[in-house]
Amino acid sequence: VQFTLTNSTIGARDLLLLNIVGGVATGATYNLDANCTSGSAVISVRNITGGSLSEAIVLRYAVIRGSIV
Repeated sequence: VQFTLTNSTIGARDLLLLNIVGGVATGATYNLDANCTSGSAVISVRNITGGSLSEAIVLRYAVIRGSIV
């Protein structure tokens, strides 16, 4: 599943770190990925187990400023 996180501090070159901090899931249950744009990020949550999962998860994130080198 994908959803958009809107946050004015996110830039197009930034890195968004994601962790599962709540719910019954663990890090070995889901794959988390984020694509940053100016003012938002599209977050993808993918089930990496063989089973059907439907629990609610709670995510924590940190924005790391990117730069042009």
